Amino acid sequence: MRIASGCLSIFLGLGFGIPCAFAINYFASTGDVWTFLGFPTYGGGPFESVGLTTSTALLVAFLLVCLAEVIAGVLVLAGNPHAPVMTYTLLPIALVFWIGFALPLGPPLGITSAVLLYLSR
Repeated sequence: MRIASGCLSIFLGLGFGIPCAFAINYFASTGDVWTFLGFPTYGGGPFESVGLTTSTALLVAFLLVCLAEVIAGVLVLAGNPHAPVMTYTLLPIALVFWIGFALPLGPPLGITSAVLLYLSR
C-alpha cells in the first residue's frame, strides 16, 4: 500500500506538473490559458467563479505544489518517517488547486494516496 501511495503521489505531481510548466510558459507569453486536447488547462474553473483569475503566480504556486507532491512520493517510496506528515499536509493544499482549476482526477487520486499511506502504517 505504501508503494502504491508513493506512486500515486508521483503520478499526480508529474501528471499535473508537467502540463502546468507548459501552461506557465504559454500564459506568460500570451496572457491566455493554454488549451490541451480542446480543454482549457488551469483556467475556467471554480477559481474564476470566485474572482481568482488565472495568473502566472497562481500557476507557479500550483507547480510548486506539484513538485512537493513528487518529493513526497519519493520520500514515501524511500520509507522516510517524515513522508506521511508531508503527504497529509500537502493534501488540503493540493485539493484547493485541484478543485479550483476543476481537475477531476486530482481529488479522488490524492485522497486514495493518503488513505493507502494511512492504511500502510
